[in-house]
Amino acid sequence: MKKIALLSLSLMLLGTQASCQDMQKKHKEDEAMAQKEQTAVEVKSTDGYERAYFASGCFWCVEAIYESVKGVKESISGYSGGHTKNPTYESSNTGRTGHAEAVEIIYNPKVISFSDLVDVYFGSQNVTQVNGQGPDRGSQYRSIIFYQNDEQKKIVDEKYKEQEQIYGEGNVAAQILPFQKFWVGEDYHQNYEKRNPYNSYILGVSIPRLIRFQQKFPHLLKEDQKH
Repeated sequence: MKKIALLSLSLMLLGTQASCQDMQKKHKEDEAMAQKEQTAVEVKSTDGYERAYFASGCFWCVEAIYESVKGVKESISGYSGGHTKNPTYESSNTGRTGHAEAVEIIYNPKVISFSDLVDVYFGSQNVTQVNGQGPDRGSQYRSIIFYQNDEQKKIVDEKYKEQEQIYGEGNVAAQILPFQKFWVGEDYHQNYEKRNPYNSYILGVSIPRLIRFQQKFPHLLKEDQKH
């Protein structure tokens, strides 16, 4: 009798767990759909410089990649794509804020185009990896391209289709979302690769990823980044 009771309890717990997982999945799907239906926010240019926003795994890696690109004045680490205000590194890492580690790219459109920045984006990651890059796993590391207007969305859609032709339809992991807001990350995350060159993660993950990108796109590099 005890065995039957325990078995029944186990089945109930498994059913409850599965139900919770289904609810969480549906919530994430509903949230993603709601985000896609939002109107994109366009950031005004300042002193001739424009801004673009991308998420592609650890922002330490992405920041360093874009700062090696000609025409890029600055790359700032932060958070975007979620539903909470004032996200932090700790809160975003729970995966419950909806935010991904992202970068704000401040660039000169006379030197580098938004289209080129999207090429850098796809060319510096594992395009097919879902919810992460390399060893970093979780929704906070997912890939997102944020667009600010119809022209940018058209560019992103075309580049996305090109990637699907290479990797197969349904195998490109990046989300395409209308930009809403970028939250600047904590000070200690900024220029992390430059300020912490001997950090084990930087040596083992960030720098190899940067080098792979630089070898693929030498024509887009700043002069002091060419080897």
